[in-house]
Amino acid sequence: MNIQTTSRLTAAETALIEAYNDQLGDLPGDGDVLAVRDRLLDDLKTAGLPTRRFESWHYTDFKSLLRSVPTDLGSGNVEPLSPTVPGSAVLPVLQGSVTGKTSVDGLVVSRYADSLADGTAAAGLTALGRDDAIGRINGSFVRDGYVIEFPDGTELDAPLEIQFVHAGGQIHSRLPVSFGANVKATVIERHEAVPGAAALVSSVSDVKIGKGAEVTWIILQEQGTEDTHLGQIRVDLGADAKLKLFVINAGGKLVRQELHVKVTGEGSDLVLRGINLLGGDTHTDVTLALGHNVPHTGSTEIVRNVVFDRARGVFQGMIRVAPDAQKTDARMACNTLLMSDDAEFSVKPELEIFADDVQCGHGATVADIDANHLYYMMARGVPKNKARAMLVNAFVAEIVEELEDETLVEALEGVISAWLEKHA
Repeated sequence: MNIQTTSRLTAAETALIEAYNDQLGDLPGDGDVLAVRDRLLDDLKTAGLPTRRFESWHYTDFKSLLRSVPTDLGSGNVEPLSPTVPGSAVLPVLQGSVTGKTSVDGLVVSRYADSLADGTAAAGLTALGRDDAIGRINGSFVRDGYVIEFPDGTELDAPLEIQFVHAGGQIHSRLPVSFGANVKATVIERHEAVPGAAALVSSVSDVKIGKGAEVTWIILQEQGTEDTHLGQIRVDLGADAKLKLFVINAGGKLVRQELHVKVTGEGSDLVLRGINLLGGDTHTDVTLALGHNVPHTGSTEIVRNVVFDRARGVFQGMIRVAPDAQKTDARMACNTLLMSDDAEFSVKPELEIFADDVQCGHGATVADIDANHLYYMMARGVPKNKARAMLVNAFVAEIVEELEDETLVEALEGVISAWLEKHA
């Protein structure tokens, strides 16, 4: 399918369409997959990239902010990284492709490229709505990733880390993961750039959590200072399942991380914790769409943000309680430290409640370091800069400590401390 550009398209939109035309003969997929790719790209061309007119993109005018797109796939020399937590099993996706290990003891693992080639991936290459630019871009260009199945009763002694590592170019990956009944596991979805050219990265994780499973899923994003990162996780949470979803953004020039969670099983519980570390002139948007669709479910969401320099951040949180979802308990909070006069952070919490026997609430705060706390530490001989850094660290470390796994907490606190040392 040869798509012609028009004058109304931006330079980035034109580059995306031209890149698709250039890559079309090389993209993996049977006839069904290629038909879906064509349709997604054509929809993207027709609708264009989202602007402020799209309610879910009101604070992130993607059409204006995405000013350039790499035209190639990148060719940097990329190697697997040391795992975030020592002893973790690692599945690497390097420069957008799986080239090495595709097995983990006790799990069923295959390449996503194989699912594209035989057509089984076609049904999953869908956009979530007319404003789903991430789904359209990823579905059009995705080349590889992993398909992972955790059989019923699986218990991992150490985390599984999926590493998405690149050195520039266009990188598009997919990660369908299913957790069987009563699984207990921790997964780290790690996105990291090594020195190289600017990148456009898209990643979609399709996660299904079975009955009684207890899953911790950590998204750790440390892209380069000129990279665009488009992340999306789609979760289906089954009966009596428990999900701890942690998101840490500590990189990227333009970042949009979407969290789409459907609570479909009674007795399930979601714990979402987010940390956004923003500096320079970055723009980072975390958008949550959470649907409580059945009775007797719970969720708590706490997002902490630290914003330096001229950085801009966004948190949008939508909780929808369906008419049948009685006895829902859902609570959301967003707390922000603005560390400079030029820093900005926008918060948009929303509740749509169609049931009458629920407990729901939300709140947001924006502040600077507490002057009394700063004075207290300085009066005891702590230099001002160090005192500020310690207070900021404590502000976000409180969230990480909820993980309770000492080794994991230590590793993530190291990531946070390293970032703060560069910016605070």
